[in-house]
Order: sequence, then C-alpha cells, then structure tokens
Amino acid sequence: MSKRLKDWFLNIMSFNRNIKLFMLSNILIQIGMGVFGVMYNLYIRELGYSETVNGSVISITSLATALMLVPAGIISDRIGRKSILLVGTFVTAIMLFGRSVVSIEEPILMFAFLTGIVWAFVQVSGVPFLAENSTPTERMNLFSIHFALVTVANVIGNLLGGFAADGIQLVFHFSEVASIRGSLLLGAIIFAFGFLPLLSLSSSKVENQQGQLVKTVDELEDSEESSFKKNFKMIILFGIANLLIGTGSGLVIPYLNLYFANRFDASNSYVGLIIALGSAMTAVAMLIGPLLVKKVGKVRALVIFQLLSIPFLFLTAFTNSLLIASIGFLMRQALMNAGNPIQSAIAMDVVHNKYKGLGNSVSQMVFNIGWATMGLPAAWLVTTYGNYWGYAYAFSITGFLYLIASTYFYLVFSRRYKVND
Repeated sequence: MSKRLKDWFLNIMSFNRNIKLFMLSNILIQIGMGVFGVMYNLYIRELGYSETVNGSVISITSLATALMLVPAGIISDRIGRKSILLVGTFVTAIMLFGRSVVSIEEPILMFAFLTGIVWAFVQVSGVPFLAENSTPTERMNLFSIHFALVTVANVIGNLLGGFAADGIQLVFHFSEVASIRGSLLLGAIIFAFGFLPLLSLSSSKVENQQGQLVKTVDELEDSEESSFKKNFKMIILFGIANLLIGTGSGLVIPYLNLYFANRFDASNSYVGLIIALGSAMTAVAMLIGPLLVKKVGKVRALVIFQLLSIPFLFLTAFTNSLLIASIGFLMRQALMNAGNPIQSAIAMDVVHNKYKGLGNSVSQMVFNIGWATMGLPAAWLVTTYGNYWGYAYAFSITGFLYLIASTYFYLVFSRRYKVND
C-alpha cells in the first residue's frame, strides 16, 4: 500500500499545472459538498418538515441538474472549460450560503432548483477538462487519483459536518437547528475557497505525445470513428446503464444519513463518521482498481466491483444491528464507488474527442433523471412502511437495479465493443 501511495504521489507530480490546480480546487469544493451531503437533509428534518419535503428537495435538485447537463455540456464545448468552471463554482457557492440560512419551504425548494442548475455546469466540465489535459496512457491513473481525492475530501467533509454540528451545540448550547446551520455555513465557506485555484487555470489544452489535439493522417482517414452516428450510439448505450444505476441510487444514497438516524437513532457525529468511513474505504478500493484493471480489463473490473457490492446492500437492508448495518454500508460504498473512475476511463476511451463533452453530459443527465424520479418514491416507502420495511424495500429494489445494470453493461460492452484495456 505504501508503494502504491508513493506511485500516486509521483503520478500527481507528473501531471501538468492545470490538473494540479483543478485537483486542489476540487478538494476544497468536495469538502464543502461533503458537509452538505451529510447534514442538509438532517437540517430539513430538524426544521420540522416531513420526509416528503426531503424527497422533493432531492428530486428538484437532481431534475434541475439533469435538465441543464446537456445544454451545459454544449456550452462548455463552445466557450471552454475554464469559464464554465469559474462561473458554475462561484454561483454554486452563493446558492450554498442561501441554502444554509433559509428555513421556509418555498425558498428551500427554490434554492434546491437553482443549485441543481448551476451545479450542472461544474459537474459536466470536470472529466472532459481532465481528459483534455492528459494523455490516453495517463487517464486510468489520473481518473483513479482524481476520484480518490474527491472521496477523501468527502471523508473530511462528512466528518466535519457531523462533528461541527455536535461541537457547536455542545460549546455554544445552540439549538439542533442552529448547530446544523452553523455546520452548513462552514461547508459553504470551504466550498467558496475552491473558487480561488480555478482563477489560475490556463484555457489552453495540452498537446500530448499521443497527438490528441493534432490530427494525424490516420485520424483524418478514420472518419467512422469520429462519425456522430457511431458516437451517439455509444453515448446512448452508456446512458442506459447510467439510468439504471441512477434510479437505484436515488432510492437509497440520499437517505443513508436518515437511515442511520431513523432506524438506529444514531447521533449526528456517528452519522458523519460512518459516511466518512464509507468514503475512506472507497478511496482504498480505488487504489486497487487499476491493479484489477490490469488483470481483467476495464469492463470486467467495473462489473466485478458492482456485483460484489450487491450482497452488502441487502445485508444493510434487513439488519437490526447498527454494527452490521455499518459494515454492510461500508463495504457496499467502497465496492460500488470504486468503479466510478473505471467507468469514466471507458467513456473517454470509446467516445471521440469532439463528443467527450456531450457524452459526459448525457451520462450524467440520465443518472440525475433516475436519481430525481426516486426522491418521492423513496420518501413514500419510508413514510408508508416505516423505518424498517420502508428502507428494506428501497434497498432491495436498488439491489435488483444494480444487478440488471451490471449484467447489461457486461453484455453490451464486453461482447459488442472492444475497449482498449
């Protein structure tokens, strides 16, 4: 493991300045988002609103993002990643400050919608920006490092969110609502600092040794590879898999903190700690990802990670033990998310350069559509069937959707298309 970490450090040092600045920015941004991820729906619950309001917030945010992803991707392709990242990050920071202080339902929903719109511009530009500033041979390690750093940053944000809320309440004797609000404001401040490194980004793309930006004779002759029809077909096939995963995730992931709080009466600190540990284990699994890719290839590695996560999802669904639930959650979180950089690398490999932005935006759009449509059904399951069977049904449906998505991805991409592993 120490050798792998050393290799990571050497890889990071070898990346160009744009990538390093982007990674620094993203660490701060993801710490802030990590605080919001673990505390915001607890904040809504403490305001006295029902699970339905939480479901509406999640659905509206995801739907707004889904609606904007393709336009954001097209705009990003036309005016450049730097401008999109700057504007999107700045306005998202403003939205987070607003969400930290509003307590009336209508403004809560309005800020949720606006956050979803502006966050789409940041979300859609990251992977293409990294792809444009790296060589094909760098990408597997680059995406693994990028996603692992994002995950570690979320660990810090999750821990900071839970402990800050409890610490504020303990030291200042604030109410539960005021304490969580203080935690959210801290997250918004850290997110805002992530804007500063982006100011130093260069707009120019790297002319790498593989000739990504300088067309060769072979590229000019290979018109089929750059045809819109072939690339759009690939984008659609990827989108189907992401839609299934997003639909399953939308039933479970936004409610994991409420799952621990409602079923086991866990404290804010415990919820923050367990979700942070889940992110930490994901980072460890991402260290293993490139090693598994070398042995079995990208497609098989991705499917293996996804399939191994499913039994732990069912374990979490039906246990009454906080310890078992925590272990199940940690294993599922690590295994399922370990495949994210592999999937991104596959997407960047099989889609032609001039369609990378469109491909990334469509994949994220359908994921967010799946996520958005499940917010209210997930809340309905819990309010109708209670904290045991409601979550059990939600987790079980997610498990079956993950199984279908993994099987589909393997059948489509390992047999019909040859991905360079």
